[in-house]
Amino acid sequence: MSITLAKGQQLSLAKNAGLSRVSMGLGWDAAKPKSGGFFGKVFGGGAVEDIDLDASVIVFDAGKQVLDTVWFRQLTGMGGAIRHSGDNRTGDGDGDDETISIDLSALPASAMHMVFTVNSFLGQTFDKVENAVCRLVDARGNTELCRFNLAEKGAHTGAIMAVLSRASGAWEMTAIGRPTNGRTVKDLAADAVRVI
Repeated sequence: MSITLAKGQQLSLAKNAGLSRVSMGLGWDAAKPKSGGFFGKVFGGGAVEDIDLDASVIVFDAGKQVLDTVWFRQLTGMGGAIRHSGDNRTGDGDGDDETISIDLSALPASAMHMVFTVNSFLGQTFDKVENAVCRLVDARGNTELCRFNLAEKGAHTGAIMAVLSRASGAWEMTAIGRPTNGRTVKDLAADAVRVI
């Protein structure tokens, strides 16, 4: 059964025996524009704009040094243990729009924290985004372990979604939801290290 996390909540994955492959999915929709009144309807106002969000992950060691970054310009990392599904430029459709798959068993022991981010490459703000959600899925049966709704609207162009960290030999996820700004994951790195 999936758990919906609130900002700051943690979920230990220690009880999920044999958990070795997970994915972090990001889904979103473009916000429906406010009615443009009579003239907006007559002249085609109110069309939904495509929103191009990008899911990324930054891998840190215990000293908070970056080991690797996986994003739409680098689709694999950590020797193939992390894979990105590729760039979705619209947010159209149901389910996850972008997915980052992780083979936890193939990660080196030095990989202690994975910070998941989302940003708008085109500079579109989160005022234009609806139903943004990240969810951690057990790949064994495509079973959702937990989800976190990114509900904060605003003029920001990015967010630190969540952190997956090793704790006492097991992994735990922490929902973050911190607004930030940047067009690529490289712009979010300084904010990402602060949430570990």
